[in-house]
Order: sequence, then C-alpha cells, then structure tokens
Amino acid sequence: MHYPWWYVPHLTAPMLIAVISVVHVLVSHYAVGGGLFLAVETGYAYRHRDDQYLGYLRRHARFFILLTVVLGAITGVGIWWTIGLASPLATELLIRTFVFGWAMEWVFFVIEITAAFAFYYYWGRLAQRTHLAIGWIYALAAWISLVLITGITAFMLNPGKWQQGDSFWTAFLNPQFIPQTIARTGGALLLSSLYVYLHASLVITDSRLRDRIASRSARPALLGAIAITVGGIGWYLFLPQSAQAALESAPALNVLVALIFALTVAVFVLLYLGPYRNPGWLSPGFAGALFLFGIAAFSAGEFIREAVRKPYVVYGCVLGNQIRPDELPRLTQVGYLEGGTWTKAFVTANYPQTLVEDVGDRQRGRGRIDGQRLLALPGTDRRALGEVLFLYHCNDCHAIHYGYSAVRPLLQARSREMVVSLIHHLHETHMYMPPWSGTPEEAELLADYLDALPRPRSAGIFPELYEPEEN
Repeated sequence: MHYPWWYVPHLTAPMLIAVISVVHVLVSHYAVGGGLFLAVETGYAYRHRDDQYLGYLRRHARFFILLTVVLGAITGVGIWWTIGLASPLATELLIRTFVFGWAMEWVFFVIEITAAFAFYYYWGRLAQRTHLAIGWIYALAAWISLVLITGITAFMLNPGKWQQGDSFWTAFLNPQFIPQTIARTGGALLLSSLYVYLHASLVITDSRLRDRIASRSARPALLGAIAITVGGIGWYLFLPQSAQAALESAPALNVLVALIFALTVAVFVLLYLGPYRNPGWLSPGFAGALFLFGIAAFSAGEFIREAVRKPYVVYGCVLGNQIRPDELPRLTQVGYLEGGTWTKAFVTANYPQTLVEDVGDRQRGRGRIDGQRLLALPGTDRRALGEVLFLYHCNDCHAIHYGYSAVRPLLQARSREMVVSLIHHLHETHMYMPPWSGTPEEAELLADYLDALPRPRSAGIFPELYEPEEN
C-alpha cells in the first residue's frame, strides 16, 4: 500500500522538510554545545568569584533559552508534522523500529527543558553547587538527546545488517552511528562558540570581559572543528557503496564538499588567528563572518547527508516515492493504481469501466484494474489518471511547472517517445531516482500527462532537425 500524497507547490515536501530541519539542526546543536558552555563557564566564574562574568552568563542564558527552547520546540514539532505528511511510510518505520529510543529521547528532553528553566529562573536563589549541578544535568541530558537522535538519523543513511524484526540495538548501533556522533558533537562545540562570539560582540562593551570570553571559547571551537573533520571522514568511509557513487557522480555535491572543506579550514584558521591568539580581534563583523561561515558549512553538510541517501528515504528500506523495494515486483505486475488503497479507490469511484472481474474478484466483491481498458479511455481521462500517477509516484521529489526539480523544464525538448522511455528507465537514467513502479500501460498514462504540460521545445543549435512545437 502507498499512502495519500501531499502536494507542496513549487517548493515540494522534501524541500520544506529540509528548510525546517536545517533550522532545527542549527538550533539544537547550539542547545547541546551552549549547555556545555554555560555549565563550564558558570563553574569557572563561581570558582574565581567573577561577578561581572556571572552577570554576562546570566544574560547569555536568557538568550540561550529563548532561542533553543522556543525556536527548537517549534521546529522540532514542524519536523514531525512535515515528515508525517510527506514521508508517512518512512516515519512509520522509524517509529516502529525506534520506539524504545524515542521514549528515551523524550525522557531526556523533559529533563533537559526542566533543567534549563530551573538553571535560569533560580539563578542567584540556589546554592552555587546546586545551581551548577542543574547546569550539568541540562548539558548531559542535551548531549544524550543528540546521541539518541543521531543513532536514528544515521540508521536512515546506512542500516547496516539490520533487517525487519531485528532488535532496537542492531538498528541503533549502525555503521554510521559513531562517525556521525563524533561529527555532531564537534558541530555542537563549534556552533556554540560561534553563537557566543556573535552574542558577546553585540552586547558586551567591556573589552577585558569580551577578550576572556573569546579566548576561553576558542579551544572548544577548535576541538569541534577537528571532531567535525574526523567524523566527516568516518561518515564517508562508512557510506553504502551506492551512496559513495552518488556523491562522486553529482557535480553539485562535489562543489558542496569542496565548499565545506574550504569553509571549515577558513573557520579553523580564523579561530586560531583571532579568538585563540588575538582575542581583541573579536568584533561584530569578525564574529558575524565566523558565524556565517560556520552556518554555511554545517548547512551544506546537512544537504549532502540527505542527498546521498537517494533514491531512498530510509536506505534500502523505503524508496523516495514511499514504496518498499520488495513491493516493486508486485506493483509492476498488477499496476501501481491497483496496488494502492487510495489509488484503487479513486479509480473504482471515477472510472468503473476500467475494472474487470474474474471468479476470484467476484468472490471478493471487487474488480481488478485492467491496463488495456485504461488505454481505451478518452484523452482527458488518460491525462487525469496520469496526473494521479504523478502525484503519488513523482510528487515527493518533483514540482510540476516551476520550483524545485520541476518536471516541465526538465522535460523540455523531449518528445513523447523519449518521455515514455525515460519513465521505463528512471533509475537507469538517473541513479537518484527510484525505479518505475507501475505497468507499461500506466507509463503511457503518465506520459500523456507529462506531454500535455506546456513545454516549448527550442530548436537549439540544430534548427534544421525539427520545428519548435506550439503548445
């Protein structure tokens, strides 16, 4: 069975997920690294009886809670809302497989939120040791949440030897778990320092205090950059073979890999020359540049991590069009429209003339969609069913007329015969695409719909070969 489709005009559902997820990742990593920063630095300020530094840390804690708790909670709910609509089959698989992990994560999330508010609102009203202990409870709970979520997202890229029905730990301790945990812990340390630099450069006027914050935050930031590099190398080494091939064959991804490398080197050098060796360099402009470089590198890394998983949503388990790989033989035999609960109901209600009944069908009280009867429909009806096929089979990755990976411009200058051939060989034409999951007759219906889209065919540099078609 395939689930109902969710159409997001122009942007597409996966890109909407990506936008929300990247924002959430940037905030949630600050929630982890920023918690460690507050716990360590509050302890340092208490030991040195530095009231000025404690005053700044309290101000930073307020900024920290407003950003991580409020925006983090909103985007976290947004991720669940969008993946439930855009990728229901993959979401179902992750919930069933990791129900124990989700339960643990929610426990630590409640601890994290409770500790964060107690740490800020009881500042100055608790004994120093108790206050600091609450800060460390928050920091450790936030890091454990990161570890738990990383095990689940790493599973989506490489489940390893896991098979349906295996234990939670087989899925959680997948080949990508350790490399991604190292990289994300490093990212939390680095991003938190960049957030601190930006905030401190804007609100602190005392140069001595600003220099202290700059120098003390430089070491975890440099350590974070190193951890990201080490984890990134491990991430690549433990990619599935086809994911490595996809990464190597995509020019855009190669450019992003080079960009990440260049930005990481730039951030490391600027951190070393600036906050580590010359804390006085910290200014709003310098801190803003560091922040933007770090955000760009981290966001590009998230895009690459998602892109190399294609044509899967969960590698080897759920294809990008919400079909399990083991369903393909049946769907190509009986038909995509026949194989889905919602598509079959739509055809039965609107095109009953396409149904045939044999003895078994009559006993079950239902007909079977016949491919030849589909082709016998009038052109308008064929295109309408082609649109249904597009929305269920292709809409998860493609817009229609304009937007992300829109099919209208992608199919420009292709004849109908070329479109039919493309449908039959989707995964061979482009390794990022799942195989065609329907019958030859259904491919004809989809081609009817795609060919009817207004696609001006430019003669290009060979005008003598054909005349541009008017649509």
